Amino acid sequence: MKRIVKTVALGALLASTSSYAASTAVCAGCHGQHFEKSAMGKSKIVKDMSLKDIVHALKGYKAGTYGGAMKQIMVNQVKDLKDSDIEAISLLMKIGHGTPTEKATTHAAAAAVAAAGGTYIDLNADASDEIRIEQEDLGNRNTVSEKALGLRKTDLYSEDGITGVKTDYSRPAPGSSTKFERAYKDAPPMIPHSVEGLLPITRENNQCLGCHLPEVAKSVGATPIPLSHFTNYRPDTVMKDGKVIKEGKVLGKDLGNTSDIKLAKAKKMKTLYEGRFNCSQCHAPQAKVKTDVANTFKPDYRGGVYKEHSSLADAMNEGVE
Repeated sequence: MKRIVKTVALGALLASTSSYAASTAVCAGCHGQHFEKSAMGKSKIVKDMSLKDIVHALKGYKAGTYGGAMKQIMVNQVKDLKDSDIEAISLLMKIGHGTPTEKATTHAAAAAVAAAGGTYIDLNADASDEIRIEQEDLGNRNTVSEKALGLRKTDLYSEDGITGVKTDYSRPAPGSSTKFERAYKDAPPMIPHSVEGLLPITRENNQCLGCHLPEVAKSVGATPIPLSHFTNYRPDTVMKDGKVIKEGKVLGKDLGNTSDIKLAKAKKMKTLYEGRFNCSQCHAPQAKVKTDVANTFKPDYRGGVYKEHSSLADAMNEGVE
């Protein structure tokens, strides 16, 4: 009888809204598909908690009155939930229905996050291999075959049996992956871990912030969002009486439509600048695929530390001043 009641309750919840299921899928990223894992190796195991304790914890996170090492991460996850949402999500967790995602359990490997730092993969290594560069150098050859001219490296006159290279974006769970070196100084770093359940990113739902906000990142071993993302470099521009007013002057009249490079006026903010909310606009997963051509580019990091960290906020006006 108890099992029937649980099934009916679950069916009613899922029929009423799909948001609850989506929310538990996000939770599974760290807690496991059946909430059987200790998130980041620090949290309680949710499946072992009573329904009352789960509700109490989530409401406490929302109010800022509950939590230890995971507090800031969880506050960001539940801050916009209504009490009725929290109660429904808690019930789904306790019923043990499981989160509908094939790789949810692999995400729970985030317990290794603290031990994963310090080792970086050089993205340029394969493309910059000296033997490969010599083999693909067409400038020193007397004749060049048509195959060598294209990126496909196949017969240009026949499509029989030709298929594109299959790219594989699968990566280890957040916290258990090896980070990539930046491609060059201040380049947006590639995402080294799986992004399943984290995309798409919207202004209302950005799961990246849960681990990468500076006040959280150190405790979970993640790369903190840099100062440049908390800074507004854009000039104040508004439309007034049919005219574009840029920094108090009419564009096209008092100001030319184009101008020489000027120092970026930094407006430092306490919160993430909204122009930077879409992380995947600049940061992308790295596919497991060989580069099409060899690469003679050698990055100059101006010090090894910049392989791993950004100096963009300090270097914004380099060459301008």
